[in-house]
Amino acid sequence: MKHQDATKCLAELGHDTRLSIYRLLIKAGSDGMAVSELLARLKIPGSTLSHHLHRLMQVNLVHQQREGRVLRCTANYVVVQEVIAYLMAECCVGPDS
Repeated sequence: MKHQDATKCLAELGHDTRLSIYRLLIKAGSDGMAVSELLARLKIPGSTLSHHLHRLMQVNLVHQQREGRVLRCTANYVVVQEVIAYLMAECCVGPDS
């Protein structure tokens, strides 16, 4: 993962509402969660949820899929694992390395 990509992902997760959304999606696992369920759990307006989901999708942290009338969101585990790997890549090598 490039430094710039990690920066963008971390910036989006640095917002309280987006982190809450992402944590719910991580907890939901590979089945994800319907937008209606996210709305019910977060108790935020639909337009606010839509805005935050769009921001997470822009950096590829979240995927959406339509299933009939249901819009299902899932966390993109590959990207979050790449961010974590990027952060840990130089673990314990010392600050001057």
